[in-house]
Amino acid sequence: MTNKMIPFSPPRIDQKIIDEVVDTLKSGWITTGPKTKLFEKKLSEYTGCKATLCLNSATAGLELMLRWFGVEEGDEVIVPAYTYSATANVIIHCGAKPVFVDVLDDFNIDPKKVRAAITSKTKVIMPVDFGGLPCNYEQLNNLVREASIKDQFTPKNEVQKTLGRIMILSDAAHSIGGKYQGKNVGSLTDVSVISFHAVKNLTTAEGGCVNLNFPEPFDNEEIYKYLCVKSLHGQNKDALAKTIPGNWRYDIVEAGYKWNMTDIMAAIGLVELARYESETLPVRKAIVDQYNNAFKKYSWAELPVITDENRVSSYHLYALRIKNVTEQMRDEIMSLIFPKGVSVNVHFIPVPIMSFYTQMGYDIHNYPNTYYHYSREISLPIFYNLNDEDLHTVINAVVSSVEEVLNKYGLVNQENIKDLIA
Repeated sequence: MTNKMIPFSPPRIDQKIIDEVVDTLKSGWITTGPKTKLFEKKLSEYTGCKATLCLNSATAGLELMLRWFGVEEGDEVIVPAYTYSATANVIIHCGAKPVFVDVLDDFNIDPKKVRAAITSKTKVIMPVDFGGLPCNYEQLNNLVREASIKDQFTPKNEVQKTLGRIMILSDAAHSIGGKYQGKNVGSLTDVSVISFHAVKNLTTAEGGCVNLNFPEPFDNEEIYKYLCVKSLHGQNKDALAKTIPGNWRYDIVEAGYKWNMTDIMAAIGLVELARYESETLPVRKAIVDQYNNAFKKYSWAELPVITDENRVSSYHLYALRIKNVTEQMRDEIMSLIFPKGVSVNVHFIPVPIMSFYTQMGYDIHNYPNTYYHYSREISLPIFYNLNDEDLHTVINAVVSSVEEVLNKYGLVNQENIKDLIA
């Protein structure tokens, strides 16, 4: 076992970040203030959306938008079975029912499965941009606008009546900087929610944002103002507004939530966003290219979809799949990689496998493609300071570990055993 361990995805914390955070600490504004508002403005400019609200997590953004739309008990929200638990948990929090559907071979939600899952109870479709690769938003956007699908929609409140159809709430936690048909993630559908968690491409330590892009007659700026209130206890003035002399009095207009972003978080985000296109994405792309060049020579390696005629990934994950293995074999491979000084991961353990959801009656066998790809997937390290020497270590550790397990089971030259996986 090596003494040095290559981490999976540490944040980039350099002097620019430190200086900006110190500047914030000295400014007197450490909660929501001018830097948060500036970060929101810059994010709207970058993504091309109509308004942006920054929050303390992407999870908060997903739940906030479900609640804004009035999702409640008796409603259904369609989500991919292949996602992190946050995507489904927020639906549970609202009292609604997650309706899981299977995914395509690129890990993203299957629009045909979505169509089959729509009922009169469906209020929201929540696609997930796995690993930074945008979903097929043209198909999803067109689907909810079809006359026969709109006819099934049963609105319960004025917001739902105004939209007149199922809302598409994109879980774009992974995909800031990704593109679909030349447009940036954040401007691809009704609303998108991005994560700035510590392991994400662009971090604020914790944090997230809501990108609003609703069609007319909605006023996205007015929605933004209302969401500011809803995300801060239902208080009709934030701390920045109350600094105006004599403007101390405020009201609580609803029982809201405590989901606001702080200026300390926004300070990190402002530095990261300013260098995202020029530094972060090119480095991550170069790492992905090196992985692809290394693994494409091996017959057992199934490379992730990074780009196609419509889509460009944000290079958030490198989700390598190993052909001819079961879940147990994949786990054996991973157990051999760690002692070689390399941290790897799995994205994700599908939600229907989790005990909370199995106890509700969900069964992973109903989502065979989800299980098939999960059972063979290993996520490799990608981060800004991953150097060439470390990359060679990762590649060698993966190759030697995979081949050791394949040789153990005599599978090196066998055909794919997809049909043997239960």
